Amino acid sequence: MNIVISGATGYVGRNIVPLLQRNGHDILLVGRDTAKIAAVFPGCKCCDYADLPLQGRGYSTLLHLAVLNNNIDAPLEAFLDVNVATALDTAERARQAGIARFIYVSSTHALDSSNTSSYAISKRKAAAELRKLEGIEIVVLHLPYVYNPRFSDRLGFLGKMPSPLARILFHAIAALKPTVSVDRFAEAVETIGAEGVSSAMAEPAILSDGQARNPVYAFFKRALDLVFALSVTVLFWWLLVLIWALVRLESRGPGVFAQERVGQNGRRFTCYKFRTMKAGTANLGTHEISASSVTRLGAILRRLKLDELPQIINIFRNEISLVGPRPCLPVQTQLVEARRRLGVLEIKPGISGLAQVNGIDMSDPEKLARWDARYRALQSLPGDLKIMIATALGRGNGDRVSR
Repeated sequence: MNIVISGATGYVGRNIVPLLQRNGHDILLVGRDTAKIAAVFPGCKCCDYADLPLQGRGYSTLLHLAVLNNNIDAPLEAFLDVNVATALDTAERARQAGIARFIYVSSTHALDSSNTSSYAISKRKAAAELRKLEGIEIVVLHLPYVYNPRFSDRLGFLGKMPSPLARILFHAIAALKPTVSVDRFAEAVETIGAEGVSSAMAEPAILSDGQARNPVYAFFKRALDLVFALSVTVLFWWLLVLIWALVRLESRGPGVFAQERVGQNGRRFTCYKFRTMKAGTANLGTHEISASSVTRLGAILRRLKLDELPQIINIFRNEISLVGPRPCLPVQTQLVEARRRLGVLEIKPGISGLAQVNGIDMSDPEKLARWDARYRALQSLPGDLKIMIATALGRGNGDRVSR
């Protein structure tokens, strides 16, 4: 591949350029200070932005790393100049050079609309403006904390430790914040440069290591689930019995409702909830069911989310977690397939999730799957805790019934 990289003298560029070079790609580096580029990458071709339309001919992809980072104390105008104006100008020059694809690297910080830092504002504005350009494919790629798995610079203290201890400590750090290795980033650039954004990558495109292989995250997440389930069992058994009795007294049917759901890796399991609907209600997604099917007590239980309490059975069985994508019905095939395509089925479902606390239910399968994919990419212990607190405070309306 022929790849142009702007802003290569920063941390990410210093790590990714050698990886791409070792993989045999033809690299052209672009920047304001060509002398600095030549000093950092001796022997590598470079040019300034003015020469890009000419020097960039024959290259297929431009990776834009030039950025004013969030650790810089500068006014909003400075962030807009570097992160927006420079990005737009570079994309236009790349288009003039006949470069087919422009990869704009943003941060996961910019995904949070409540983040009003100058950095986040500028990154969101740049992404919006770039998508308006015609004649060049724009890929906006959001990255969390980027690290070198050899721990040669960032997290350098880990590189001085015995390998087993370093791995454990890194897993502990990664459990607290989303991360992505520069190796994985390089692979993604190669894939996107050759094929474009895969349908297996949700919009917004987020690249991360995830937590699937993090034993520290898995241990504490499972421990938190079990502590919750045991606490409910020991301290609130009487509430479970009371709700069960009230449900039975109010309307005909069982107190606890058992329903088949799609779980981790597509495996089906029986999910338990207090019954909130009248006996004989169709086995459909909640958004497809009339509000008249919900009992008076059921409406209260759903509003207070007390109907979810019997799912402690599923927690003990390790079929569900406190936080994760809400498990859907097997008949919701569009949602199942969207989750399968985006890798959502690889993680354990949850009683509450990122989509739910943001008011997104199963009535829009593609949108829900994209939010579930966002959760998968950004999983962390503090993030899970925020979702649990938001759920306890009543954020999100759960799966809304039809009107």
